[in-house]
Amino acid sequence: MDTSQLFYQQGLAFHRQGQLKQAKQAYEKALQFNPKYAPALHTLGVMASQAGDPTSGLKQIVQALAIEPQNPVFLSNASTALLSLKRFHEALNLCDQVMSIKPDHVSALHNRGLALAGLLRFQEAIASYDQALKINPEFTDLHLSRITALSELKAYTEALATADRLLASKPDFFEALYYKATTLGMSMRYEDAAQTYDAALALRPEHALAWFARGAVLEYAKRNSEAVQSYQQALKLDPDLPYGWGNLLHAKMLCCDWKGFQALHEKVDGLVAQHKPTAMPFGYQAIANDEAHLKVCAVTASQEKYPTQQSSYEHPAWPPHLKIRVGYMCGEFREQATSILMTEVWELHDKNSFEIYAFDNGWDDGTPRRARIKNAFDHLIDISRMHDLEVAELIHACQIDILINLNGFFGRVRNNVFALRPSPVQVNYLGFPGTMGAPYMDYLIADETVIPPSSQAHYTEKVVYLPGCYQPNDTQRTIAPRAFTRQELGLPPEGFVFCCFNNNYKITPATFDVWMRILQQVPGSVLWLLQDTPESAANLQREATQRGVDAQRLVLAPRVPNDEHLARHAMADLFLDTWPYNAHTTASDALWAGLPLLTLQGTTFPGRVASSLLKAVHCADMVCATVDAYEAKAIHLATHPDALAHARQTLASGKNSGPLYDTEGFTRHLEQAFMKMLGS
Repeated sequence: MDTSQLFYQQGLAFHRQGQLKQAKQAYEKALQFNPKYAPALHTLGVMASQAGDPTSGLKQIVQALAIEPQNPVFLSNASTALLSLKRFHEALNLCDQVMSIKPDHVSALHNRGLALAGLLRFQEAIASYDQALKINPEFTDLHLSRITALSELKAYTEALATADRLLASKPDFFEALYYKATTLGMSMRYEDAAQTYDAALALRPEHALAWFARGAVLEYAKRNSEAVQSYQQALKLDPDLPYGWGNLLHAKMLCCDWKGFQALHEKVDGLVAQHKPTAMPFGYQAIANDEAHLKVCAVTASQEKYPTQQSSYEHPAWPPHLKIRVGYMCGEFREQATSILMTEVWELHDKNSFEIYAFDNGWDDGTPRRARIKNAFDHLIDISRMHDLEVAELIHACQIDILINLNGFFGRVRNNVFALRPSPVQVNYLGFPGTMGAPYMDYLIADETVIPPSSQAHYTEKVVYLPGCYQPNDTQRTIAPRAFTRQELGLPPEGFVFCCFNNNYKITPATFDVWMRILQQVPGSVLWLLQDTPESAANLQREATQRGVDAQRLVLAPRVPNDEHLARHAMADLFLDTWPYNAHTTASDALWAGLPLLTLQGTTFPGRVASSLLKAVHCADMVCATVDAYEAKAIHLATHPDALAHARQTLASGKNSGPLYDTEGFTRHLEQAFMKMLGS
């Protein structure tokens, strides 16, 4: 045995005993005597990869491969490093090379499946896992990877069955419980998922990621204060957990838990500015005042969660169609805010010039709106049980000229479909009011209020401007004929009624401070708020008391059908908007119902939407430039009936003469924008 081999064997002995520092020193000694001693180069590369430096690890393994290019172990471990670097095509090529040398190499078969999964080729990934399982059915990581791939294919029943088979033989198998919980969450069985995470955490309470995932499903289950506690525990265990601080802040906003708000806000802002995966863009919009930060947040999230995928699609792939084919992808083709705004646009599309497709990632809620949506589209295709690559292939087969992303980072997103670029023109619109920060999104539809030309640098898409207002509206929306009484709505028999029907997470402490000062200056007035959850209501009432306002002056409105919600606006006197995230669909609700709305124009897209809507009904005087002006205007309108009456009259006139509810005109402008996109 030569000296290099001797030191290498010594290193292996240290390695087996867990003495990694001594093992590394021994391997390095081996290389001092023979710089081309491949086993030492390879093992040092593996150690570097396992220590979180796959770039350096890969470099050393490649050096070993230069000496022994056909070594299947070296090739397999090089593929592991490439997987860590998300270089899936290269990893797949190396695994295939191993298969040509040693077809029964289980680890390489596993890595091959992981590479295929990274390329969204989940059926092929499962086939690779199954091939490896025939060789070694006891390799538990293969079963776990199979669960993940099945879940991505939305084959939840089979994924759960795989997890249950593992648990039948090994009830205390943490990973099986964790993967089962993740699958339950993906299938929207949030309560079951939370219980399964609890079972997993009982076995391994130090697992930060499980606490984080538990927080996410509790959030979906609207158990927001419990989600806060779960995120806090995750961050206690791992303060650098990706998206931990942002999720914690958003969960606290959902239940109006503002303890430590300012410090947490500053921490999230600081981490976002450092390009760290800190917050998901939709939740971050609720507290962000800086367009530059919003762009960084979006770019980071897209790179981390929805990276550009290599695909075989070429554009232009087809000759011009007689009709322009426009595909709308959305998870909310039902009685939900996005469709509430868009339904009449779909109905009014020029069917002689446009063929419109709905790619539905949601469900049929059986409402009259859903029936209208079905009738409006030339084609409505359910993609909710299809995996991303399958959807992309479908869209490409349909030869969609323009593909519209109506979700962005909101709701039931399918951004990985867009990452495959199945359509030559891809557009970000409406569901997410901001940049996607993704190179595969070509255009963003806006107006010059929500994105002033001077702000375009903060958006990675090309901005296409619509005249008037970027937001559509449905003039067929009905207001229930029911005449509510103040008593049945929980309002006092007399007194001025301020209201805000925005989701509670949009309420910041600074906004609430102003509202409470307004109530103090308008005797007998109340503030009528939407009740998201009992915990948010209790927290808001407590916050009012702490600011010297009787909690009874906050009236909480339960959610009701939309036509009744519009009807109850008649009992309010003035809608007070939130900032930095304005009312959007809720602003259109108020204006459509004839209720004056007061807003503060912000410094971001979501903070300028109400300003855009108000200008589009000729009510620009209800847009305030400063917090002081907003506060003073609210008090003036509440204490001067003639001023409030004038605001109502102006709104009534602006509804008829302004562009906000000219849906046919809006649709023609939107179609012109589509043609401009295709022609550019």
